[in-house]
Amino acid sequence: MHLLTYPEAIVVGLLQGVTELFPVSSLGHSVLLPALIGGRWARDLNVSAPESPYLAFVVGLHVATALALLLFFWRDWVRILGGFFSSIRYRRVATPEERLAWMIIVATIPVGITGLLLEHTFRAVLGRPAPAAVFLTLNGLVLLGAERLRRRAEREAAAAVVLAPAMAEVTTGGGHRSPAAAVTAPDRTTGDPDERLASGTFWRAVQIGSAQILALLPGISRSGATMGAGLLKGLSHEDAARFSFLLATPVILAAGVLKLPDLFGPLGDGIHGQVLAGSVASFIAAYLAVRFLTKYFEHRTLKPFAIYCIAAGLASLAWLALR
Repeated sequence: MHLLTYPEAIVVGLLQGVTELFPVSSLGHSVLLPALIGGRWARDLNVSAPESPYLAFVVGLHVATALALLLFFWRDWVRILGGFFSSIRYRRVATPEERLAWMIIVATIPVGITGLLLEHTFRAVLGRPAPAAVFLTLNGLVLLGAERLRRRAEREAAAAVVLAPAMAEVTTGGGHRSPAAAVTAPDRTTGDPDERLASGTFWRAVQIGSAQILALLPGISRSGATMGAGLLKGLSHEDAARFSFLLATPVILAAGVLKLPDLFGPLGDGIHGQVLAGSVASFIAAYLAVRFLTKYFEHRTLKPFAIYCIAAGLASLAWLALR
């Protein structure tokens, strides 16, 4: 049996920490990178192999990534957990913290159930380089589509705002402005971000959270799917990214914790040091990634990541076909 080397562990750990949060698919990159490098990397880092130590290694990386998210958003999670316990104590869902806590819970249920039922099947059947390259390309197209539909909705909303005063004058005889003339576009960037998220409906939260199911396909990004869904449901880029990271934390942490016994069984034999090294690398990379992305999405879009996914997916397909 081939064991992971420390260079492999550190490189993949860094890759996991970045690509889990960037909307470019960590699983897709974890499948494609070893295949593109070839040789020992392709043998050691085969996610579809039934008894590969790589599976136990990935467990440690997921836990490290979730811990980085918890550290970065620790103030938010203190408020969210406080809201959860206060809602249980007082049997209500009234405050923004209470609403956000239950939004995260109900939004996580669909992907949790689907992951338990289908994760192994998807990984075994589709966790190979060619399908991963195809889904990575599709991931880019999905991100582009979400941005395009969002811009169209914004143009229609802006046109409605422009027409509102004129329509109001027509309906009131033209001489006096009605209250409708004061209509302005809603500002989705002011106030507390958690309060903005909590002001939405639970059904919207479930729809956005359910987009994480797509990430079971290697090459489809969890953060990309939820951010795209958030944009289509009217969230700003900043709020869509924030909600995506909050939703991802319990899912990634639960996926890691449920499989932690693998690290202490036969799959983890001989790689505990590599798991530690990779996990430290993943933690640092994930923390820096989320810190960068929360600032990035204040003023920028998903388009650069979409272009990267399409280019990387097509290039990987071409390389695999020519080898």
